[in-house]
Amino acid sequence: MKIALVTAGHHRLGAAIAARLAQAGWALALHSRKPETPDPDLVAALDHAQVPWHSFTADLNDAAAVSALIPDITAHFGAAPSLLVNNASRFDWDDADTLSHEALLTHFSINTAAPVLLATALARASAADAQACVVNILDQRIRQPGGDQLSYTISKLALSGATEALARALAPKVRVNAVAPGLVIPTPDYTPQQMEALRAAMPLGLLPDPADVADAVAWLAQAPAVTGQTLFVDGGAALKSFERDFLFLERDA
Repeated sequence: MKIALVTAGHHRLGAAIAARLAQAGWALALHSRKPETPDPDLVAALDHAQVPWHSFTADLNDAAAVSALIPDITAHFGAAPSLLVNNASRFDWDDADTLSHEALLTHFSINTAAPVLLATALARASAADAQACVVNILDQRIRQPGGDQLSYTISKLALSGATEALARALAPKVRVNAVAPGLVIPTPDYTPQQMEALRAAMPLGLLPDPADVADAVAWLAQAPAVTGQTLFVDGGAALKSFERDFLFLERDA
């Protein structure tokens, strides 16, 4: 049985990734900060795939909870995960004028430290003759970072660097890669006209779907010769420099 841990795996992008992995035959450990019920589309995918799955709760801002997560999954399934998808993220708005020590540390704790600690825990838990895989979910803004969501952006830049560092440190036992999505699931703050203008502004003339990101994760999970790489799934957004976060662009479109 191959087991995948998807952090924040019950909803939104995490649910799409989990559904795609279920389709590929992965048993699923779905993480959340508090007890959650999977999105209906994920429930349907799990029912169709007929793979074992279970929900696990852990506050990724709590070092003890992070340390206990992989042992708890191993105890439940009788084996350690061989795939870790670090999808969970803290995403609060701040900029250079509102940045605080607390915001930086909280974003770093959840978006960088927890993924790194889970990756190293996965390496320790993996069988000596097996190769595990980590996929970190980043953000296309790491290529050309701006000043919006500054704590979030800095924490994702740190996780990007950690992806390559861990790929070196954990080889050959664990492969470590990343996927950097663009604007995938807009919040209600975006208008339909704004979304159309943003789509047109992308080099490929499109915005990625959750399925595009999920497919990239699934490919990296079964690519034994690939480590230390980041796949940008963003319609080409990382090839351009945007003055602000997408939320503030094309508002009058």
